[in-house]
Amino acid sequence: MSTTTPRAVIEHLLSLTATGPTEKMADLFTEDATFEAPTAPPGAPAHEVGRETFRAHLAAGAQIQEFTGIDQVTIHETADPEVVITEYRLHGRVLTTDTRFAADIVMITRVRDGLITWIRTYSHEKAQPAAA
Repeated sequence: MSTTTPRAVIEHLLSLTATGPTEKMADLFTEDATFEAPTAPPGAPAHEVGRETFRAHLAAGAQIQEFTGIDQVTIHETADPEVVITEYRLHGRVLTTDTRFAADIVMITRVRDGLITWIRTYSHEKAQPAAA
């Protein structure tokens, strides 16, 4: 049994996400973790199962985009000590077009024994004006 708190696991995930996507993010999940993204864009998976499936998703994502930072973070601990709700804004760019974007994200996670067993993310992405 891990002594890492669910909040600490999520804070670590956010720190990796801020400069990702990176396959290291997958190490924070159980082997059979479930990934849900009900608001995923067309063509992107809305449901995936398994750490290695997620690792492959992250590797593919790193070929398409890079994340340049996270801000506006609020972490909500809940009455269920395993469940954490996180709100944040993710900044990044599309590699092929250099289009910058920001995505407002709400992430609900279940963390057990120091690993994420389930995650559901809702995101709203918008392109950002090019830097002057």
